[in-house]
Amino acid sequence: MNNKKTIFIIGFALFASFFGAGNLILPPQLGFNSGPDWWLVAVGFVISATIIPLLALLGHAKLQGTMMDFGNKVSPVFSLIFCLCVYTIAITLPIPRTAAVTHEMAIEPFFNTSSLLTSSLYFGIAFVFVMKRDSILSILGKFLTPLIVLILLTIIVIGIFTAPGHMNPSVLESSALVAGLLEGYQTYDALGGILIGGVIIISLNIEGGISFEDKKAIIIKSGLVAAAGLFIIYTGMIAVGALHNSEFDSSISRSELLSGLSLKTLGHVGNMLLSVLIALACFTTAVSVIVGTADFFSGLFKNFKKAYLITALVSCLLGVFVGQMDVSYIIDVALPVLMFIYPLTIVLILLNLFPERYIGKTVFRAVVLVTILFSIPDFLGFLIESVSLNKIKSLIPLANENLGWVLPAILTFVLVNTIKKPHLSKINEV
Repeated sequence: MNNKKTIFIIGFALFASFFGAGNLILPPQLGFNSGPDWWLVAVGFVISATIIPLLALLGHAKLQGTMMDFGNKVSPVFSLIFCLCVYTIAITLPIPRTAAVTHEMAIEPFFNTSSLLTSSLYFGIAFVFVMKRDSILSILGKFLTPLIVLILLTIIVIGIFTAPGHMNPSVLESSALVAGLLEGYQTYDALGGILIGGVIIISLNIEGGISFEDKKAIIIKSGLVAAAGLFIIYTGMIAVGALHNSEFDSSISRSELLSGLSLKTLGHVGNMLLSVLIALACFTTAVSVIVGTADFFSGLFKNFKKAYLITALVSCLLGVFVGQMDVSYIIDVALPVLMFIYPLTIVLILLNLFPERYIGKTVFRAVVLVTILFSIPDFLGFLIESVSLNKIKSLIPLANENLGWVLPAILTFVLVNTIKKPHLSKINEV
C-alpha cells in the first residue's frame, strides 16, 4: 500500500465529507454580518467546525474501534443511546439539508421542477453509491474534491482582490468569537468527525495488512490534510462575505448571498460553476454519512448484510421526505437539537484524548452528567420563552452565550481528578 497516496485520498475524502454544500452557505453570511470583526468570527467558527472535528479523528486514531468506543467508559448503554441519537440526527437533519440546498441553489434557478423530484433523484443516486461502499473513498478523494477546492479557491482569491474599500459594521447580537463558535455547530462537523472516522477505520480494515501504528499515522495525517482544507475554505469564505458586505442588502439570505458572491467574482458563469460545486459537495457529504450510518447498524446486528441495506434504504427515504423542505426551516429545527448534542459530543471527544490516568470511569461519568445537566437550559432556551429559565441562565457563567456547560464541565474534570484517591482507581475498573 502507498501510504502517502492513501493519506491524501482519505484526507480529500474527509474534506469533501465534512464540507457539504449545506455548510458552504454558512461562512459567507457569518462574515457578512460580522464586518470588520470577521477574523474573530473565523476563529470561533474554525474551533467548532475544524479543530473539534480534527480532534475527533485523533480520537479514532487512538481508539481504532467504532463510535461506540467514545462513550463506553460512561456505560455501554449510554454509548449505544448516544450513537443512536447521533446517527438519527445525521440522517434526519444535515443529510436531507444537502438535498434541500442542492435544489434551492443548483436546480431551482435553472429548472422549473419540484423539490420532491430533486430529493427523489438525489437520494436515488446516493443509494447506488452507498451500496458500492468499497470504492467510496477512492471516488470521493480522487475525482470530486479537487474540483470543489478549485472552484472555491477561485471565488476566494478573486473575491479578496476585487473587494471594495469599506465594510459595513458588525450586526452580530453576541460577541464575534461566540457567534462563530455557535454557527460552527450548524456544520455538524464534530458529529461528522466521530461518524466518518468510523468509516475510515472500516475502510482501512477492509484494505487489510495495515498495522495499528500505520493506521494511526494514516488517520492523523489525513485528518490534518482535511483540517487544512477546511481552515482555508471556511476562513476564506468568511473573509469574502465580510469584504463584500456593503454590496448587498442587509436582509439577504444565505443562499442569495453565496449566489451573489459567485456572480461578482466569476461573472455570469459563476452560477453554473456554483451549481456544480453544490451538487458535488452535497452529494459527497450525503453518501459518506449514510455509509457510516449503515455501517453502524450493520455492526449492531453482527455485520448482517441486510441491516446495511435496510439502513441505507431508510436513510435515503428520510432524505427524500425531509429534503423537499426549505433550507431555512431545516436549519431552524436543528438549533435546539444541536444545543444539546454538540456539547456532549465535544466533551466525549476531548475526554478520549487525555492520557488514561486522567480519564477513568468516574471522571467520564461525572463530566458527562454535568455537561448534560448544564446543556438543558441552552436546549430549552430555543424551545420556550420562560422568565424562570432566564433567571436560571443568569446564574450560570456563559449561559447567556449558550455555553453554560463549558465551565462546569472543566471544573468537574479538574475537581474529580484532584480529589481522586487510590481506592477510586479500583472503583473505576468495576
